[in-house]
Amino acid sequence: MQKDEQVAKMTDVMAKFLGYSGKVLPDDVSAKLEELAKKETLPLARTIYDTMFENQRLARELNRPSCQDTGAIQFLLRCGANFPLVSELENLLVNATLQATREAPLRHNSVETFDEYNTGKNIGKGVPSVFWEIVPNSCGCEIYTYMAGGGCTLPGKAGVLMPGMGYEGVTQFVMDIMTSYGVNACPPLLVGVGIGTSIEVASMSAKKALFRPIGSHNPNERAAKMELLLEDGINSIGLGPQGLRGMSSVMGVHIENTARHPSVIAVAVNVGCWSHRKGYIVWDGELNFSVKSHKDFKYE
Repeated sequence: MQKDEQVAKMTDVMAKFLGYSGKVLPDDVSAKLEELAKKETLPLARTIYDTMFENQRLARELNRPSCQDTGAIQFLLRCGANFPLVSELENLLVNATLQATREAPLRHNSVETFDEYNTGKNIGKGVPSVFWEIVPNSCGCEIYTYMAGGGCTLPGKAGVLMPGMGYEGVTQFVMDIMTSYGVNACPPLLVGVGIGTSIEVASMSAKKALFRPIGSHNPNERAAKMELLLEDGINSIGLGPQGLRGMSSVMGVHIENTARHPSVIAVAVNVGCWSHRKGYIVWDGELNFSVKSHKDFKYE
């Protein structure tokens, strides 16, 4: 297969997968919502969960996005330095976003800053966002896709704490955000917390936390304990599904961290709504692909 044919095939696969992920929730998100619905005791909350499941059924049946806000498209790449299309990949993903916008269809969500016009294509300066990690001595490529909604993921928050505030300060930062903003982000939420040495590092860690499988834990036992404590704390607020009260406010809390400078603790919070439209697809050096997030996806 010639390189232009390889590019065309990968573009088409990514476009179709991106459109599919806007209509069908990832397997782990669907399973978690079903688990939370079974635990719910309040009648209104149970009705809301039933409506969520009906929404998902109709999205599949009618072949339409499950939420009107199909977000700003984001890609997180862990790409091998020897992946055959590494040089073409960023432009390829832009074209896949344009194709998905037309075919899925996706709402036009790219507005050029200062010029204040909607491109009508879901692409613009720096949109879609493509975040890179290069993996040495590898010919494969892992691609995480995400529809970052205007009510949940895009309004994240980050700050730098003085070291004396400690992890209690981190907890207060997270809880202040969840009590003041969480009700607006379409709970139950997946909460990503990044802790590190600067705002940009913490913010990227919080974003990466949203791509972890629901139910996974930070490998550091202290961080894993903090995940559970924050989950209990946020659930105790009682936001419930769609912020109308209930047993569970979150699908989980994921913490990702780096080392930090001794004089600061940077912390960031990023949240995914109940319609957490992430995707995960893995390519090998022969351009064979495997979808890890959606077991029912079929490329035709």
